Amino acid sequence: MPDTVKQLEKVLQYQFDDSGLAALALTHRSANKPNNERLEFLGDAVLGFIVADELLRRFSDASEGDLSRRRAELVNQSSLARIAQNLHLGDLLHLGPGELKSGGRQRVSILADVVEAVLGAIYLDAGLDQCRAILLGFYGDELSVEPGASASKDAKTRLQEHLQAKALQLPRYLVEAIDGEEHLQSFRVSCHISLLPEPTFGSGTNRRIAEQNAAAKALQSLGL
Repeated sequence: MPDTVKQLEKVLQYQFDDSGLAALALTHRSANKPNNERLEFLGDAVLGFIVADELLRRFSDASEGDLSRRRAELVNQSSLARIAQNLHLGDLLHLGPGELKSGGRQRVSILADVVEAVLGAIYLDAGLDQCRAILLGFYGDELSVEPGASASKDAKTRLQEHLQAKALQLPRYLVEAIDGEEHLQSFRVSCHISLLPEPTFGSGTNRRIAEQNAAAKALQSLGL
């Protein structure tokens, strides 16, 4: 577990004072030991508050209805699972044997829950301001989309939603190669989905761009 905590800290660019909170956030109830459900409960409340507060600050003219709908879009299970995928949190989870065999690392509900648990752990470790700073990084430009406006969805989002609609496992992205000097790297990533017999590949100057390009090629192969 210490290795996964270090990996989590690297992904978050945040070091826990209490590493036990981080380890707990990554422990699913199927592991048959103290688990992340209580942190998930807390993180859900922190998440809802910070997103609501940010929307209220940013869009002073938006109606309550538009704010509520936009908050729901940002904090729903699909959105949180996408954040977990972008951060590769599924790879860090401590799951029981049954969940491992049934693909728990890719299960949407589990991925969404671990995002909330991690937020709960950060809140207990460092307070609301630190939690807000990290959460804003999770969403990036998504929080700048005006309530009531339809946001254009990127390739990874479209592919994930297509598979979810068919009750299939989420895409799995693997880094196949990293070339070049540290300041000028090129990533090659493969995208694996059950609907295609072979993976699709994408390249880019960072892992996220490469994953987006691989997802776009998967969508093209599916005719979407």
